[in-house]
Amino acid sequence: MTTVVDRPDEAVARARATELIRAWGVRSDSLAGFVSGVGNVDQVGVEERVEGLRRRSIKRASKVWALDLAIRMMDLTTLEGRDTPGKVRALCAKGRRPDPSDPSIPSVAAICIYPALVAEAKEALKGSGVKVASVATGFPAGQTFLQIKLAETREAVAAGADEIDMVIDRGAFLSGDYAGVFDEILAVKAACGEAHLKVILETGELGTYDNVRRASILAMAAGADFIKTSTGKITPAATLPVTLVMLEAIRDFHRRTGRAVGMKPAGGIRTAKDAIAYLVVLYETLGPRWMTPDRFRFGASTLLNDVLMQLRKERSGRYQAGEYFTLD
Repeated sequence: MTTVVDRPDEAVARARATELIRAWGVRSDSLAGFVSGVGNVDQVGVEERVEGLRRRSIKRASKVWALDLAIRMMDLTTLEGRDTPGKVRALCAKGRRPDPSDPSIPSVAAICIYPALVAEAKEALKGSGVKVASVATGFPAGQTFLQIKLAETREAVAAGADEIDMVIDRGAFLSGDYAGVFDEILAVKAACGEAHLKVILETGELGTYDNVRRASILAMAAGADFIKTSTGKITPAATLPVTLVMLEAIRDFHRRTGRAVGMKPAGGIRTAKDAIAYLVVLYETLGPRWMTPDRFRFGASTLLNDVLMQLRKERSGRYQAGEYFTLD
């Protein structure tokens, strides 16, 4: 287990986390006992419920509202080795005005980029209300030293990041080192200062719905403001069944502790139809209070243009060619 030296802010976070664990009601003196006591997932039940919700039809007015909301919930993302300041500035312009010909189209929630480009994005988004989100902690593998993870987080926040997307150590989690994962999230949360923390579980590597639920509860107990499915760098990334498992974990955590945590599915969500299906599952699981960018995001690199095309079709009755919109 990694040793983490408590700083005053981290000690406060640790005390808060301890209270949350007690509020869950698991009678155990260890994190392993806590994680084991959060309950198992009915795999058949989850997949049947998702199939039922996926087939649900919604009226045209509701579809237009959902598409507009999906745009406002997007973290427009570029996380490539070939990213440049110019590419990030272009993405920021797209995030501010997704369709320059239609001022009624809202801005996205955030632009998600690598730490070295945060300052560029912050300058480009000045005065817009669009947040700057930065991946950190050795994204996407997370296989580096804790002090490097913390330094990267602090540097990203100092450069202007409003939100940090960290990755958990999947190897530690899968080997049963829950305390190590918990301590690392606590330390990164403390390093975030005022920035919000999204904790990426990389669900495609966790193997089972039970592990997804356990990792979700563990991350929330350690102080995550959001839990996120994936880095988008492996397959499978976000899926509706995994998202439902995580939303139900958020629901149960909120009922036990009173603390509301957000959710971000990321990777593989490419069409407006997909986005609406996720919003239906969100509404049916957590209700209207989670239908806001403050509590739900889409991690998206190719979703926005399809939503814009569908929104234009719903409003005008005509499809617009994909070439009409700029590439994300």
